[in-house]
Amino acid sequence: MGDKNRYSDEELMEFKKIILDKLEKAQEDYTMYKNSITQSDGNDISDTSPTFKVLEEGAATLSKEEAGKLAQRQLKFIQHLQAALIRIENKTYGVCRETGKLIAKERLRAVPHATLSIDAKQGK
Repeated sequence: MGDKNRYSDEELMEFKKIILDKLEKAQEDYTMYKNSITQSDGNDISDTSPTFKVLEEGAATLSKEEAGKLAQRQLKFIQHLQAALIRIENKTYGVCRETGKLIAKERLRAVPHATLSIDAKQGK
């Protein structure tokens, strides 16, 4: 990495494509979680017998809580990806916010919204 203090425009475009792909998938997942919370996918308990209805309602509540947590986590991930896109536009993407050095490309390919280098993350 040497003396570079930022990634080239070509490198930034490569990362932008990775982020946009991940963002599209994340938004699809978020929609799926949201739909499972609101039951807009049509899976409900209205056609089950009363004996199973209590069990179904309990499971549905647990499922909704879990889907809610997953949806919140997915939304946070989407926000991190969107922030990474802004850093690309500002040409500050890939610069460690603690050390000011470039974050390794391998790390950014694996975690495209990373703002810390491995050394900074591990507290070295």
